[in-house]
Amino acid sequence: MRQVMSAEELSRATTRIAHEIIERNHGATDMIVLGIPTRGEPFAGRIAAELSKIEQSNVASGSLDIGMYRDDLDTRRTGETDHQHIPFGIDGTTVVIADDVLFTGRTIRAALDALADLGRPGSVQLAVVIDRGHRQLPIRPDFVGKNIPTAHTERVFVRFEETDNEDGVWIDDGGGP
Repeated sequence: MRQVMSAEELSRATTRIAHEIIERNHGATDMIVLGIPTRGEPFAGRIAAELSKIEQSNVASGSLDIGMYRDDLDTRRTGETDHQHIPFGIDGTTVVIADDVLFTGRTIRAALDALADLGRPGSVQLAVVIDRGHRQLPIRPDFVGKNIPTAHTERVFVRFEETDNEDGVWIDDGGGP
């Protein structure tokens, strides 16, 4: 296993992404950052905290349950769903979906389907820590911490203090963290 981003690099990438979000949207008014469980949630919280600090106003974060929208339901255990927390309605807001790794794009497709059932945002943007390529759907992120070309056999592990007791990004060719 080799480390490709340190805790400091992850922090810098999050700060940069927050600045890019503000620049693209001319601020962070009427915005919510929704993380895809599990590791999209701490990333969303960190982005929202950074946006709040920069803009000196509260930017909300939450989590988006995509469990029932996945196209691999037949391979998941029955009743296995994520949890959801959305602090207010999304109609007309700018929703930034946050996730740790963008790979095939299928998770993001599920997130878009879940959002459609919740309302009609003014716009939807995507922020990811790692874009590793290998898309199966025409989905691309608006904000990327780092592009890392990988082989299909490699796995990317983004770890957050909140979920894993450490920050950083690693690549493994099969053994796991």
